[in-house]
Amino acid sequence: MLEARFTKKLWHFTLDIRINLGTEILVLWGPSGAGKTTILHCLAGLSSPGGGLIKLGDTVLYSSEERINVNTRFRNVGYLFQDYALFPHLTVRQNVLYGVKCKRKKDHDLPGKNPLELLEPFGVSHLIDRYPTQLSGGEKQRVALARALAVQPQLLLLDEPFSALDRNIKENLRQEIKKLHRKWKIPFVLVTHDEEDAGFLGDKIISLEKGRSSDTPLQTISEAASGLTQSMP
Repeated sequence: MLEARFTKKLWHFTLDIRINLGTEILVLWGPSGAGKTTILHCLAGLSSPGGGLIKLGDTVLYSSEERINVNTRFRNVGYLFQDYALFPHLTVRQNVLYGVKCKRKKDHDLPGKNPLELLEPFGVSHLIDRYPTQLSGGEKQRVALARALAVQPQLLLLDEPFSALDRNIKENLRQEIKKLHRKWKIPFVLVTHDEEDAGFLGDKIISLEKGRSSDTPLQTISEAASGLTQSMP
């Protein structure tokens, strides 16, 4: 369960967001500059809100009233960045293991859990000793997803995950995100300005315009994605 209500002053407006999310996929939808990525940064601890509350499960991650602001490393949040943010000097293996090594031992000491096993269902286990420059856009995305999940997150954030991909790869990876969500059963927050992505992936949709948010009926966005859901296995 994710509960977030906070403000964040940007140079051209003040962002005001309210989120109550169980294990659904929430899509933050809107034009560039609407504050979507800023919301992800606040949830991940990469940026601090101006005030409010962020709570994940029973843990308060941020509270202006209680003066709590948990460091990014300890929020148990997975983040898939728009450009995937893979370390170019590290192999696929090293990239996936990096986040695990950075966490406190008690957070990742899970017997029988090998983070590298996440590469197999994404179809990139054979690339384990390659560097990011040797990967295609779709392969980078799959490796970045495996790295985000390796820390066993309670929340997964995805920032424009399909923006650099061609249409065929994008459609396949939409399916993978859906399957991934069904398997992990944790809240996902996904940023997009693409109507098809929003309509296909969103259980809940918040539309943003200059910092103001409004719940958008799924059927409104889903008209742009007609036929996509029916094709999902």
